[in-house]
Amino acid sequence: MTERPALRPGLTAIPDPTQPGFVFLLDRFFLTDRQARLSRLELDWLQLCDGTRTVRDIHADVGRSLNGQTPPLAVFERLLAQLEAAAFLDGPRYRQLLDGPIREPSCIGAYEGDPDKLRLQVERLFRAGPGLPAAGKPDGSLRAALIPHMDYQRGGLTYAWGFKELFEKTAAKLFIVIATSHYSAHRFTLTRKHFKTPLGVVPTDQQFIDRLAAEYGSGLFDDPFAHLPEHSIELEVVFLQYLYEGRPFRIVPLLVGSFHDCVAEGGNPLQRRDIARMVDALRRVEAATREPICYLISGDLAHIGPKFGDPLPVGERFLDESRQLDQEILRHTAAANPGSYFQAIADEGDRRRICGLSPTFTTLQAARPARGKVLHYDQYVHPQGHESVSFASVAFYR
Repeated sequence: MTERPALRPGLTAIPDPTQPGFVFLLDRFFLTDRQARLSRLELDWLQLCDGTRTVRDIHADVGRSLNGQTPPLAVFERLLAQLEAAAFLDGPRYRQLLDGPIREPSCIGAYEGDPDKLRLQVERLFRAGPGLPAAGKPDGSLRAALIPHMDYQRGGLTYAWGFKELFEKTAAKLFIVIATSHYSAHRFTLTRKHFKTPLGVVPTDQQFIDRLAAEYGSGLFDDPFAHLPEHSIELEVVFLQYLYEGRPFRIVPLLVGSFHDCVAEGGNPLQRRDIARMVDALRRVEAATREPICYLISGDLAHIGPKFGDPLPVGERFLDESRQLDQEILRHTAAANPGSYFQAIADEGDRRRICGLSPTFTTLQAARPARGKVLHYDQYVHPQGHESVSFASVAFYR
C-alpha cells in the first residue's frame, strides 16, 4: 500500500439495493471485476485519498470530522489494504493491470463467457442469417467491411452477414479495426495491448502500430483508458476469433472519436489536420506493408429516442423517416464516396447521432475502395419506444 493513498481513475459507486446507507465500488474501466461494499461513511473517508495525505493524516482528518469518534487506525488500514488488493487505489496492483500487455474483456454478458457456449452462439447467428461461411481460397476482392457493434442479441444477424463476406473474400491475416470511440475525448487512440476474450488472446501488430505512430506523430497513446471499457473493437474480435480459430491473425485497434466539430462547422473533415494526418499515415504504412490488409469498420447508424435525448418516444412515423434517411446514407456508403457520405449526415446536422460516421469516413478515405455493397440492414426498436438503433453491414471491394 502506498504511503499517500489515492483512489485511481475509473471508479464508480452505486447504491446497495438490499441495504440503504451502503454502496458498491466498481471499476467502470473493467480492469478488474472486483467490487468493494462500503458504508457511506467509509466512502466519505475515501474522498480524502487524493495522494496528498499520509494514512495517518487521513485518519486524523476523519477523527476531527467526527469529533474524535473515529475507528482505530488499524480499521482504516485494513480498508485501504482491501482496496489496494482490488486495484482500486493508484498503487502497484492497479499499475500492474494498467501497464500490462493484455486488454481484458469488458463485454462478457453481451456475449457468452464460456468458450464453447460462445462458439455455439456465433454459429447460431450464421445459421439463422446468411449461413456458415464457405471454406476455400478467398478471392481477395474485399478491401474493407462495415460491421455493427451492437450487442449480439440485437445485432447479431447483421454481424453474420458482414463477417461471412469478409471470411470468403479476403486473404488478409492483418485487420485494421477502425472503431467508434465512446469514452474518450481524443480524436484517435491506439493501444499496444493484445485483446483477450473467452476464445483466447489476439495479438496486436506491434510493427504496424510503431509505423503508424511514427507517421502520424504524437498523441495516439495519450488516453490509456480509452480502450479499456470500449466494446466497439472487442465485439468484432470475437467473430474474427471464431472464423480464424487455429489460424493466426493480428489486429491494429484504432479508436476514432467524434466528428461533431466537422459537422457543426461544415466542410470536408480532411480540412482538419489530425484527420488528414491519420488518413495519410494509414496509406503510407499500408504501402510499406508486405502483406494484404483488410480494414474492418466498427460502427452503427442512427441512435434515436428519449435514451439519446429526443423528447418523444420512437413511433412509426419517426422510424419510417429514420429508415429512409439511413437508406440515403447507405447509398453514399455503398458508392464508396466519403465526401457525399459525410455530407448526407452533415445535411441533417447529425441529429440522429450516426456513431459510425468517424470510423467510416476515415476508412473510406484511407482504403479508397472502388465500390461497396449493402449486405444487411436492421433497426432495433425498444418495445416502449425508449430507443431505436439502426445498423448495417456493408462490404467494400477493390
